[in-house]
Amino acid sequence: MYSDNATTIEGAANELNRLYNQQSPENQQIRAALAHNGTQWKFIPPKAPHFVGKWEAAVKSTKYQLRRVLGTTTLTYEELNMVLVQIEACLNSRPIVPKTDDPDDLQVLTPGHFLIGEPLQLIPEPSQLDANTTKITRWNLVTQKTQQFWYRWSRECLQLSFNV
Repeated sequence: MYSDNATTIEGAANELNRLYNQQSPENQQIRAALAHNGTQWKFIPPKAPHFVGKWEAAVKSTKYQLRRVLGTTTLTYEELNMVLVQIEACLNSRPIVPKTDDPDDLQVLTPGHFLIGEPLQLIPEPSQLDANTTKITRWNLVTQKTQQFWYRWSRECLQLSFNV
C-alpha cells in the first residue's frame, strides 16, 4: 500500500504500528494475514508529488464530478453513504489497461482484481438519468446520482487514462 507522507497519514501509521506491536491474539492474526498477503505500507519520498500524480488527478476528478452530480441535493446520511459506496464500486470497476483484441481475454484488469481477486459486480439499475427528481423515490434519486457520476466521470477520466 502506497500513500503520500502527509503528517496526518504518518501519524496514523505510527499509531497503527504501536497497536500492531501490542501482543494480543487478534494482533497475531492480523500480522499473520498481512504477512501471508505480503502487505506493506510504503510512503512516497518527501517532496516528490510526481510519484502520485496520476492518483492525485483521479482524486481531483472524482471530487469534481461528485460536486457536480450532487450539487445542492439534500441526502440523508444513509443515502449519501449508498451513493458513495456505489461510486466506490464504479471506480474500482474501471479498466486499468485498455481491452485487447485477443478473444481469449475475457476480462479487463480492474482495481477490483487487486482488492478482492476478481472484478467487482454491480447489478445494473434501470436508467434514471432523465427522470424527473420530483416524481421519483429516494432510492431512484440515489441511483440517479450514482449513474450521473459514472456517466460524467467515465467520459472524463477513462478517456484521459488511455490517451497518456
